[in-house]
Amino acid sequence: MTSKNVVFKKISKDKSVGVYMGRRDFVDRVDSVDPVDGVILVDPEALQGRKVFVTLSCTFRYGRDDMDVIGIAFRRELYLTTRQVYPPLQDREKGVHNRTQAKLMRKLGEHSYPFFFEFPDNLPCSVCLQPAPHDVGKQCAVEFEVKVFSAESQDAKVRKRSTVKLLIRKVQFAPESEGDAPWAETTKDFLMSDKPLHLKASLDKEVYYHGEAIRVHVSLKNNSSKSIKNIVVSVDQVSNVVLYSNDSYVKCVAIEEHGDSVSAGGSLQKVFTLLPLLVNNRERRGIALDGKLKHEDTNLASSSIIKEGVLKEVLGIMVSYRVVVKLIVGGMVGSSEVVLEVPFKLMHPKPDAVRSRTSSSSRSSSART
Repeated sequence: MTSKNVVFKKISKDKSVGVYMGRRDFVDRVDSVDPVDGVILVDPEALQGRKVFVTLSCTFRYGRDDMDVIGIAFRRELYLTTRQVYPPLQDREKGVHNRTQAKLMRKLGEHSYPFFFEFPDNLPCSVCLQPAPHDVGKQCAVEFEVKVFSAESQDAKVRKRSTVKLLIRKVQFAPESEGDAPWAETTKDFLMSDKPLHLKASLDKEVYYHGEAIRVHVSLKNNSSKSIKNIVVSVDQVSNVVLYSNDSYVKCVAIEEHGDSVSAGGSLQKVFTLLPLLVNNRERRGIALDGKLKHEDTNLASSSIIKEGVLKEVLGIMVSYRVVVKLIVGGMVGSSEVVLEVPFKLMHPKPDAVRSRTSSSSRSSSART
């Protein structure tokens, strides 16, 4: 997440327009979304009578910009709205919605003008699939962009020298209320074995924050005549491209394998700890990220939350996570597997939730002292 004290700016090549924004990350809180705001700086002499417009767009891309199939580009505009900034259609001061805009306008002077957009309820959050190191050009992504341009009219041809674009991100915080802690269990019968194997896996909670360790409680009762040769516990990220292709990408983003074994008639109670992080998956193609801004880092994509009444196809790319517990069962003729999946959510914490948790930890430390 970007610092509150940073101002992002970009100027067109002909110096006619520039955009200034106090942030590039905008938060979807499920019931509301941060508005997109900033300030446009214009040079009346360089404009030579042209008007200035600003647009907010949400675009779904699938493949590189130059990748066509039977003449159709894999690109779809999910949302596009345009406002005229100059000449202003209302008093400059009436367009100011926050202190950041007011400060920028005082600093930039009389040729600066505010802009303000509100996101509609049905737009997805920013997400992109990580390209391989040798891939070039735009890849599969849902992107948001603020574009400022000068032209004779909104529909006139726009010159690149008179245009400036700034990518932004729409990210999502974890919801206020969580569901029950997820768990799953399965019973497996084997041929030539009178009694079954019983496996149960549970998590401490439904929602985990990026960078937070996941404790997986595994309970195994092996009443069968088979021996368990190994137990592998992992986290899978599942990315479903729901526009154009219906492709599904399953990527393991964290794994624990200690060589645990359980003999016939034995049992096991153990807690495995997993930490899914982008830093351990940077070179892997197809990993879903929370969007990516130029010169900035990002993280694994957050779980997608579908709002009521919104078609999932509009989301472009849907991301989910699951813990997978896999038992490698030995046998007389090769090995077999018993697999159990437990779904969970991986998201950003709300800042007040982080502060509350930090304060609680501090109070506990003081009490112990």
